[in-house]
Amino acid sequence: MILYCHEVKPVISQKGFSLIETLVAVMVLSISLVVVMQLFSGGLKSNKISNDYLYGIFHAREKMEELLLTDELLPGSFNGDFGDGYQWQAAIDFVGEEDDVAEKLPVSTMSIRLDVRWMNGNREKHYLLSTTALTDRRETEETLK
Repeated sequence: MILYCHEVKPVISQKGFSLIETLVAVMVLSISLVVVMQLFSGGLKSNKISNDYLYGIFHAREKMEELLLTDELLPGSFNGDFGDGYQWQAAIDFVGEEDDVAEKLPVSTMSIRLDVRWMNGNREKHYLLSTTALTDRRETEETLK
């Protein structure tokens, strides 16, 4: 009977990464990059929406000041276009004067509602601004009766 004696060789430590470790690291890196890119994209979308509302508010304030500075504020419905994709519609009405005291005052109260609209993609957005204003009393058909 022949016995062979094998020497046990110590395991030599190998330097470097295995293929599986490299693949796992690349997957983790790619998933984290996708998440970061989605956050960046969401931030850009929020910035665009914020700018659209900012322009809408600016146009609404501009048009409201223009309406309030007119020499003669008349009741009615008016609309127009700012030329940059924003449209406006204004409704001016007398506020009800039911009691006798209000009819004796030298001023009338008018309600002004201004709605600015624009398209954001395929959805319509709007900003509504309203105020009241005092104007010189005018003889209307209701007060003449």
